[in-house]
Formats: sequence, C-alpha cells, structure tokens
Amino acid sequence: MKTRKFSPLMNNQRFRQVLYPLLVAILVVFLWQGWVSWFNIPTFLVPSPLVMVQSLWNNLASLMLSLLFTLKITLISFALSILIGASVAFLLVQSRFIETALFPYIVFLQVTPIVAIAPLIIIWVKDTTLSLVVCSTLMAVFPIISNTTQGLRSVSPGLLSYFKLNHASRLQILLRLRIPSALPYFFGALRISSGLSLIGAVVAEFVAGTGGSDTGLAYQILQAGYQLNIPLMFAALLLISLAGIMLFGVMSWISRRALSAWHESEVVQSN
Repeated sequence: MKTRKFSPLMNNQRFRQVLYPLLVAILVVFLWQGWVSWFNIPTFLVPSPLVMVQSLWNNLASLMLSLLFTLKITLISFALSILIGASVAFLLVQSRFIETALFPYIVFLQVTPIVAIAPLIIIWVKDTTLSLVVCSTLMAVFPIISNTTQGLRSVSPGLLSYFKLNHASRLQILLRLRIPSALPYFFGALRISSGLSLIGAVVAEFVAGTGGSDTGLAYQILQAGYQLNIPLMFAALLLISLAGIMLFGVMSWISRRALSAWHESEVVQSN
C-alpha cells in the first residue's frame, strides 16, 4: 500500500496557516472579478479588483500618507491602552473592594458607543490629533483591563499557598506568580486591542472629518464617497484591512515568541 508523501513545506503548520488563507483570498478575488465582469456591474456600485488596484496605484502617494497618519494614531493609542490598561489591572487586583467599586464604571466606558462620545471629545480637546488618540484609546483599553485582571487573579491556589507558606511578600507573589500567570491573558488582549485601536482611530477620523495635511484613511473614504469615487473608497478600505491583519499578525508573533518556550497554548500550536 502506497503512502502519500507531502513536501516538507506542506508538513509545516506555519506554512499551511499562510497558504490556506491565501488560496481562499485568491479564489474570492477571481470570483469577484468574474462576477463583476459577467454581470457588467457598474464601477460606481462595485468596482472589480483590477479597477480597485488601478485606483490604489494612481492614488498611492496620498493613500500612503493617510495610512501613515492612521497608523500613527493607532500605535499611539495602542501604547497608551497597554500602559493604562495594565496599570488599572494591577490596581484592581490589589483589592476586591477596589475592583467592585471601579469595574462598573470601566464597563460603562466600554459599552458607551464611541461614535456617541467622539464629538464631545473632539469639542473638548482642541488638538485634533490628541482627540483622535483619546477616542481610539477609550475603545482599545477595556480588553487589556479585563483580560489582565482575570489573568492576575487566575493563579493556581496550590502555588499561591506555597508562596505564602514560604513567607513571600505581595511584591514577590506579583512578580513571580501573578504576572507569569497573566501573560497568556495579556497577549490575548493585545491581539484584540490592536484591532480595536485601528477601528477607534478610523471611527474618530470619520467623526472629526478633518482635512488638510494630516488626514487619515477615513477622510479619504469620506472624500471618495462625496465624489462617488467608489474604486478609491475600496482601495482605502483594502489598506485599512491590510493594516489590521498586519497588527494582528505582529501581536500573534510576539505572543508566540514570549510564550512558546513554556506555555501549553503556544507549545501545542508549534508542534
């Protein structure tokens, strides 16, 4: 009986994780192009992939500048959400009273639509860039607070008793037990928060609607909509999607590098 032999690349799980989504993307693009061409869909309704790529190339300079501005807002707000979220999580885990008293207000900020409060923030904060950062940070900080708090509390009771039996201080318990236990939760939150930072930046740009030299991709989409330049709108949406995928991929790579040597979730995935 003959056994099927696969190439070494196909036996590599990382390669398959890239290949399979890529094949699906190629199939979707071919179906999209065929559907638009077969039914003669007007460009102002749904442009074909070729027309979208042509518009992307023709407006590459302005789109790249807008992408850089959106990424600047995203990365600043993401860094602030990490700093604020981790600090608040460390504060909440110190006392059940503090967590009980403050967590409902943290949830209140999360469930309030950013579209509803973004106009107020833009009015209150005179600097446009700072107001965009504030809006994006408010949208991205909650997963870090929630996941990190849960991780800091999800320690093994046996290990916690062992630390206390050896008269470990609260700082030693935090540094040597709680933080390592919380790292998988923290890195999971980073994958979520990175995308939310991008979404928050784009939503805030839509609300602000600012022009001039410092404009993000949301402004390009607004302008394209006013001009009925649908291919340009699709090109800007493509760049936003690619930026989100890139952020998620970078966070996943950092998580694997940090956890694969000792945590089961990444060890299993690497086999």
